[in-house]
Amino acid sequence: MGYRFDFGALVQYLGLFLEGTAVTLGLTAVAALLGVVLGIAGAAACRGKHVWCRRAIAAYVELIRNTPFIVQMFFIFFALPSLGLRLTALQAAALAMTVNLTAYAIEIIRAGLESVPREQSEAGRSIGLRPLPIFGLIVLPQAIANVYPALVGQIVITMLESAVVSQIAVVDLTHVADFIQSRNFRSFETYLIVTVVYLVLAVLMRRLLTRAGRRLFAGRVR
Repeated sequence: MGYRFDFGALVQYLGLFLEGTAVTLGLTAVAALLGVVLGIAGAAACRGKHVWCRRAIAAYVELIRNTPFIVQMFFIFFALPSLGLRLTALQAAALAMTVNLTAYAIEIIRAGLESVPREQSEAGRSIGLRPLPIFGLIVLPQAIANVYPALVGQIVITMLESAVVSQIAVVDLTHVADFIQSRNFRSFETYLIVTVVYLVLAVLMRRLLTRAGRRLFAGRVR
């Protein structure tokens, strides 16, 4: 006798699916906001005169980009308490996602800054602008516009990678799916729905952020 699909058995868990989706989106929003802001600061510091600062940032980027995200999260949640820093599962997940995204954002934004011709800065100095306004008003907007698609892609990747935060008992979308299938044993239907939800979230997030970028950067973003 073949397998009988029963998606109706999952209707009663709709509220849980929505709660899990909200947690996933909330974590992604926090990581995206903080990660991009810190990425800008880190990329700007890489252009500074302090060698020790550039080396420290380079070491941080290499460390994060060459270690698994789940290991970074485990270190924050399980290892840091040994040093007296205790975080809730949700706080640890948000911190791990931010730390991870920041490293990639630094490299992406740094590439964007390098793509802006030096003549732009020289033009700003020629009209009497100081370094900070030149960076914030002239260089940075052009740099972000040049690498905006890459930033969007990294934010979407971070959202998808957040599925592993369920390993430290964060009640995200994947954790909800694990809980539901352990109760009704409808693994196929449960994980199919979760797969579709992640797909929809990724596609919508990419399209919404791209549309926002087109308006923000006045046609520079494709």
